[in-house]
Amino acid sequence: MTFRLLLPLLLAHAALAADRITVCGGDEVYQIDPAAEKPVKLWSWRAKDWPEIPGALKETFNTTDECKPLNGGKQLLVCSSSGGCALLEMPSGKPLWWARVTNAHSIEALPDGLIAVASSTGAKGNRVVLFDSKVPEKELSSIPLRSGHGVVWDEARQCLWALGYQELLACTLVSEPAPALEVKAKYKVPDENGHDLRAVPGSPDLVLSSHAHVWRFDREKKAFRPDPDLKDRVETKCVDIHPDSGRVIVTQAQGENWWTDFVELRNPAGRIELPGERIYKARWFPVE
Repeated sequence: MTFRLLLPLLLAHAALAADRITVCGGDEVYQIDPAAEKPVKLWSWRAKDWPEIPGALKETFNTTDECKPLNGGKQLLVCSSSGGCALLEMPSGKPLWWARVTNAHSIEALPDGLIAVASSTGAKGNRVVLFDSKVPEKELSSIPLRSGHGVVWDEARQCLWALGYQELLACTLVSEPAPALEVKAKYKVPDENGHDLRAVPGSPDLVLSSHAHVWRFDREKKAFRPDPDLKDRVETKCVDIHPDSGRVIVTQAQGENWWTDFVELRNPAGRIELPGERIYKARWFPVE
């Protein structure tokens, strides 16, 4: 193999080696090196350690379930099924914005500093809630979505995709008379109990998990199909694909639990054991 052909592989390997994995599930969000023989926590965050988070909100981060990087790793979005939501400065961890949302399960940045949160079941739940990142705690608007679990902003299509119990919504963002989401299309998911929703880098596909399967949704053809590798995985809580190497992070609930104590890697295969941890999701985090 010539160096010219080998170079992209070397670059992808270098990017993978440098990048970290952010893990959430309990009251601590932390980062590990996927290449380390014995993983250690290289960075850690707990809401209770930050005076910026109001006292009444500190305990709403006890069961974190999302940890998405933003702006090339300069920020991190965190939310919790206990109700806490936050935008963090990285790597300091300083909270820049915070809010409370019933059973929050995913969080996403939208244009103009807006933030969308998927709210699952419960009082004031079953919806997607919109906020302004410059104004903590103040809800702008919302749209109904049963058991909201995933939100992904699609810059190319200027669309927010939102996953619920058995429905995938395509929403547009409107600014008048006030910022709000409008549902432009609904697609029935072939299985029940939607979990994770992520974009597949360099592809029109979304990857989404449900109770008994993992699916791809083609945003151009508006059609579902089984994921080629993970199609029959049950209770998959997270699928995250590295934008350069294509390596995949998977977390899958163990037994009757909602959590696992290891992170699975695919393409190539690997396994990161984290004994005693309750892991819900894990995301690639870019490190320059």
